[in-house]
Amino acid sequence: MRTERKLTRLDRVFARLDREPERPAHIDVPRMSRHRVVLFASTLAFYAAIVWAVVITSWLVRLDWQVMFFRPYQQWPEIHAFLDYYVVLGQRGPTAVMIAAWLGWRSWRQHTLRPLLTLGASLLLLNLTVGAAKISMGRLGPHYATSVGSNEMWLGGDIFPSGHTANAVVTWGILAYLASTPRARRWLSALSAVVSLGVGLTTVYLGTHWLSDVVLGWAAGLLILLALPWFEPLIARAESGIFDLRDAWRDRRRGASPAPAPAPAEVPVPLTPIGSPAGEQEPVVREPVAASRPARPPGHMAPGPHLSRSERTPVTPLGSRRPPQSDRVTRGTQPARPLAGG
Repeated sequence: MRTERKLTRLDRVFARLDREPERPAHIDVPRMSRHRVVLFASTLAFYAAIVWAVVITSWLVRLDWQVMFFRPYQQWPEIHAFLDYYVVLGQRGPTAVMIAAWLGWRSWRQHTLRPLLTLGASLLLLNLTVGAAKISMGRLGPHYATSVGSNEMWLGGDIFPSGHTANAVVTWGILAYLASTPRARRWLSALSAVVSLGVGLTTVYLGTHWLSDVVLGWAAGLLILLALPWFEPLIARAESGIFDLRDAWRDRRRGASPAPAPAPAEVPVPLTPIGSPAGEQEPVVREPVAASRPARPPGHMAPGPHLSRSERTPVTPLGSRRPPQSDRVTRGTQPARPLAGG
């Protein structure tokens, strides 16, 4: 007996994605236009200028120290509790979970893996670029500064550029990057700018970053968002590869499932009929098992031996009207006469 295979959760997810194999027409993939290339080059030059200004201990470093000595968390202590929670919007773990949940729902509705793959690509670029810059420059933060007025570079720190700021720019800016309409893109761009600006200034308020760290974090996050169109072909190939692996996995599971055993075919049994030569045989098809059972008598005939009409007793619905006669002789026969003696 063949039973239907129970679908797993992964099967249901891919079945939902398979409902519309083509990407919806209203979703446009950003391309690396000339305007975007100009913005990318300008932001990259600004990034290099900030790094150079900190390396040579310019006026930007002096501004960092002035803000640190101002101690904003002591000037406005009433907002300290609120900003302690607000800065979580720049932490990589909580924000990645929130944005992934939203983009996962978008992937479910639009029947494509592109939103989740784009988020994964942006976070990977963020970890590689920002992490490499932090380790290579090794700047110490305000709480661990060693000498007043120094740039605190190459001392084993990991705060330059600001990871909270760059993460806020990327994770909230990816919503604007993946927006399906120009109006939604404008509103989400403004929202991501406000959130990332607030997160960066909050780290300065709490004293965990220099002001130049925050400025470089904004530039680092913006560079990732501007460079994402270059990775769109790779994202498309990754999506196609995932679906190819899914199809191969499905085919493997279908091939591993046991097929129902075929019914045994009836083989004709050669029998030799009586009177035929010994060398000649005629194939006779075996009858089904049900045909060998004795046939049941028809419903209108009572089983058992049947009597002749002369031997039957007439029967009416009320029974026989003829009283039983033990001395009645059967028709056609004569009673034996007594033999007289003498």
